[in-house]
Amino acid sequence: MLSKTFSCAVMGIEGHPVEVEVDITSSIPAFELIGLPDPSVREAKERVRSAIKNCGFEFPLKRITVNLAPADLKKEGPVFDLAMAVGILVSTGQIPYGEVLRRTVFAGELSLDGKVRKVPGTLAMASSLSQKDAFRECQMIVPLDNAPETSLIDKINVRGVRSLEEVTAFFSGKGDIPVHAPDLEQLEALPPGEEDLGEVKGQENAKRALELSAAGGHNLLFYGPPGTGKTMLARRLPTVLPDPSLDEMLEITRVYSVAGKLNRERPLITWRPFRSPHHNSSTAGVIGGGRIPRPGEVSLAHRGVLFLDEIPEFNREVLEALRQPLEDRKVTVTRSAASLQYPADFIFAGSMNPCPCGNHGDTRHLCRCSHSQIQKYHSRLSGPLLDRIDLQVEVPRVEYAELEQKSSSETSARVKLRVKKARDLQRERFKKNRIRTNAEMSSRQTQRYCSLKEEARQLAKDAFQRLGLSMRAYDRILKVALTVADLDGAGEIHAHHLAEAIQYRNLDRYLFK
Repeated sequence: MLSKTFSCAVMGIEGHPVEVEVDITSSIPAFELIGLPDPSVREAKERVRSAIKNCGFEFPLKRITVNLAPADLKKEGPVFDLAMAVGILVSTGQIPYGEVLRRTVFAGELSLDGKVRKVPGTLAMASSLSQKDAFRECQMIVPLDNAPETSLIDKINVRGVRSLEEVTAFFSGKGDIPVHAPDLEQLEALPPGEEDLGEVKGQENAKRALELSAAGGHNLLFYGPPGTGKTMLARRLPTVLPDPSLDEMLEITRVYSVAGKLNRERPLITWRPFRSPHHNSSTAGVIGGGRIPRPGEVSLAHRGVLFLDEIPEFNREVLEALRQPLEDRKVTVTRSAASLQYPADFIFAGSMNPCPCGNHGDTRHLCRCSHSQIQKYHSRLSGPLLDRIDLQVEVPRVEYAELEQKSSSETSARVKLRVKKARDLQRERFKKNRIRTNAEMSSRQTQRYCSLKEEARQLAKDAFQRLGLSMRAYDRILKVALTVADLDGAGEIHAHHLAEAIQYRNLDRYLFK
């Protein structure tokens, strides 16, 4: 007898429906699995066989052929186990084949005793299925641990199960599996922040750069001697970013669902992520990919902050691979079977010392590095990568008098209010475009929206010639200047706005002064 059930494959962060066809014929006993399965899918044969037997059902000693359609889509992972087992039970008459079953999508890994285990990416599956006309009225049967995240998509009824026995009882009319409904009001509550910008003593210029970065979505690099607070400042960047909208929360959660990094107790990520990979991280770990492609750190930082501490210590290949996501705000992973895309719309923040020992240019400590060592250290950051970093800010040592000051600086909450007002101006400005911040503007949009006053035009001309700016660097200065103007509430870029933006492009002069 032939039966058909549905499952879903995840490619990138998109779900693709998979029809699981099961045909059982009276022939020499065999279990054939076709439809471009990878080794982890092929191993499902033994898991399904044992699960069916250990749940007290009959496994047919006949020829079983399972086809995962479409056949040109590569299938990976154990997500199809549950759909295969149900298909076999339907083909052998142990589960009645009705209309409800035709409108059900199964996703789950089976253990040998019939328990249904958690699988990654069920939120991405539900999100994609809800946008397809053929599956808008469907329901999903997923592992109980996946139910909280999957049910965040309210257009699909989600039922969480613990075992194959529960599934068979439900479709046989002998039991019920309740629809899982999350409490979104509770989930949207933001966790209390432990870090605050008001705790930072001194470093007013660096704090201003944090505000500009948050307001315009600009990439940021802190440089200076060790122990000046570069990492501490960068870790406070998420505290001044506007709270994510519900759509942004779902975007972030979708990536973490595919990566298998969601907490069952709190499935919806309601804060902007802050990712700080170790400098030994591989290119696949940071950018994404691998033998079984998974989102990298740049995608896990989507709608948040990616921070690289001591950038020159990272592998050169990793740093150069960052150029594409910094420009395109997405990552493309190409394999022989498919080309996958992961979102990577983040603010890049980094820190570095001026030389290997960290004391170059420091009036209090002697630098023991030769000029060639400093050049080699600095050359690990290529010109094209530096061009993509809008704000390059020196973080000098803090004077003792600043540490003794009792009056605290502005809190993150106060800075966030100004950032939100600037973001509101940009949202109104770009309401007809598919961008949200000044940093996302194309060259054409930069020419359109970055209106310079006459005195600012002359300043821009002088800066372009004296600093030897590339066209990309010049465009990014204009974008920063527009963000300065937005924080100032001005409609045009004045000379003092442009002058402030230009001062954030002096890394080379600092390193080799």
